[in-house]
Amino acid sequence: MWGRADRAVKLLGRNIPSILRMTKGMDLKISRRLCIKPQEESQLQPRSRTPLRVPGHKPTDWEKRFLLWAGHFKKPEDIPETVSIETIRAAKTTLRVKFSYVMIALTILGCIVMVIKGKQAVKRHESLTSINLEKKAQWREEATSAKP
Repeated sequence: MWGRADRAVKLLGRNIPSILRMTKGMDLKISRRLCIKPQEESQLQPRSRTPLRVPGHKPTDWEKRFLLWAGHFKKPEDIPETVSIETIRAAKTTLRVKFSYVMIALTILGCIVMVIKGKQAVKRHESLTSINLEKKAQWREEATSAKP
């Protein structure tokens, strides 16, 4: 029975996904080599610092401002000469989050202002259609007056 299955797999091998293909000497089951993470790989690369990382980084003026705005330091005098890159990255991430909150608030405020302006325009009986029709009528008058 398994001989027929082997022959069918060989004939249709191109149409069978690579995970389901049989290899010589393996049972008829799904290969889970892609789902299993070998433990040797995780032990080879420790989670500590990489050898190329500089222990201290002298922050630029902008990075000092980022550190102040993010709240890592209270005054510019409190910032040391060398700061870890992780601290600068954390400050930038904090500022990104704060900036996104400000943008969300401004978007909501803009929407509210547009709704209020739209309701005021409705009270004055203004609409985009009426304004467009008035402009087109004005253009027609100018075109007919320009043609003698």
